[in-house]
Amino acid sequence: MASHDDRTDAPATRHAASRSAGPIVGPTDAPAVHIMSFNIRRRMPHVRAGHPDSWKLRRPLLRALLRAERPSILGVQEALADQSAFVADSLGPRFASVGRGRNRDGSGERCTLFFDRERFTVVDWEQIALSDTPDVPGSRSWGNMIPRIAVRADLLDAATGRHLRVINTHFDHISVKSRVRSSRLVSDLVSRGDHPAVVMGDFNARPDSRAYRAFVDDGPLHDSWMTAHTRVTPEWATFSNYKRPREGAKRIDWILVSDGVDVQSAAINATRFDGTAPQSAGAPGAAASDHEPVQAVVRVDTPRTDIAAT
Repeated sequence: MASHDDRTDAPATRHAASRSAGPIVGPTDAPAVHIMSFNIRRRMPHVRAGHPDSWKLRRPLLRALLRAERPSILGVQEALADQSAFVADSLGPRFASVGRGRNRDGSGERCTLFFDRERFTVVDWEQIALSDTPDVPGSRSWGNMIPRIAVRADLLDAATGRHLRVINTHFDHISVKSRVRSSRLVSDLVSRGDHPAVVMGDFNARPDSRAYRAFVDDGPLHDSWMTAHTRVTPEWATFSNYKRPREGAKRIDWILVSDGVDVQSAAINATRFDGTAPQSAGAPGAAASDHEPVQAVVRVDTPRTDIAAT
C-alpha cells in the first residue's frame, strides 16, 4: 500500500458536474469495498405537502439512490426506526444491520450500520454514547444537549479473509467541545483495535475544525477525500439543505480511514432527481436528503499489526 504522503500527492481525477445520470460509484467486486455514509434526515412532523423535506417525497428518491449505488457497507445517520427499516427494505434481504436508537430505552435517532451479509460477518459490535460514560445509553457530556452515539462493528470479509473495524457516528451540532472530545473517544476505539478501520458519519464540522484535526493531525486516521487515488466528483458541500449543490462549502460528512486501508476512489454524491428518475449529479432538482452521501471505494491491504511490525 502506498504511504499516506504518497497517496496525498497522487493525482486525483475530477469529473465534470454534467456527467450523465446513473450511479456515481455503483456496485463493486471484491477485494474492493464500497463504503457509503449518508445522513438521511430524520422524518419531521408537520412538513407541508410538496416541501422538499417531506419524507413521503424523499422515500422513493432515497430508494432509487441506494439501489443504484449498492454500497458494500452503509452507515446512515438520523434514521428513526421506521426509516432504518425502509433503508433495510431498499437494500434487500442480502443486507443485515446493527445499531439501535440513541436514547436510554433504545428509541430515537439511529446510526445504523448496514452490510452485505453474503460477504461480511459481524465478529463483534457495540454502541456507545459519546460522553464521559460511554457504556451508559442515553448519557450526555461536554455540552451536547441531546444524546450522541457511535456504532462500532468488527467485520470479517469472506472474500478476502481480512478484518475491518467500521464505526458510524453523528457528532453534536452545537458544542465544539463535544465534537473534539467525541473525536478523541472514537479515535481511541480505532487505536484499541487490531484491524484496519473506517470511521464515517456526519461530524457537523469542516476539515479546518478542531474535531477534524483531532482525528487527522493528532489521531490515527486519514481523510479518504484527501488520500484517494481518484476523486470521481467535484468537492461538493455535503450539507446542501435541498438546494443546488455548491463546491467548496460545508464538507461536514467524512469517511476517514486508518493505515492499512487504501482509498482507491472517493465521491460526494450530489445526484438530483426529476420525479424519481436520477438526473446528472449537481443538476437542479429534488434531493433524497438535506445532506449528500459520501462514498469511498477502499481495499484492505495489510493488517495494522503487520504494519507495526515492519
